[in-house]
Amino acid sequence: MSDYCDLAPGHPFHGPYHDHEYGFPVGDDDALFERLALEINQAGLSWLTVLKKREAFRLAFDGFAIDRVASYGETERRGLLDDVGIIRNRLKIEAVIHNAGVIQTLQARHGDFRGWLDHHHPLSHGEWVRLFKRTFKFTGPEITGEFLMSTGYLPGAHRDDCPVQARILAAAPPWTRT
Repeated sequence: MSDYCDLAPGHPFHGPYHDHEYGFPVGDDDALFERLALEINQAGLSWLTVLKKREAFRLAFDGFAIDRVASYGETERRGLLDDVGIIRNRLKIEAVIHNAGVIQTLQARHGDFRGWLDHHHPLSHGEWVRLFKRTFKFTGPEITGEFLMSTGYLPGAHRDDCPVQARILAAAPPWTRT
């Protein structure tokens, strides 16, 4: 995403994400789940909109605690649809809750969500998309690709001449180990 390397530096929302998160490996399952949920919510909107609402999402989804979100019932769903701080799209909200339950199943089979990702790595973008579509709700090519780039499973988050790229390479994301 070469344009991001030009746009993000110094920006109050894009800058910190670009410099410290985008493309770096993520080891914590709740953090991986958060990234997936944010990518789902970005569909059809700008990434800036999602970043501006990130703290509200964290509050609304209990810090993206997978077990907690997977247990949401009708009361929590209504609360999310009424929460003006987040993107109130029923399909996206339902997908995030459903996907928390899917991740619980993956954790039971692979130890953690990262273990499931590592089990399938490396795959091409197209293979990842097919796997994600079979496994999760609301995950098309863009959502899957951005999730995997943002968490280090696919290359392309930064240009080679971006100063962040050297730090990414030093962190040895999965795409560097193919």
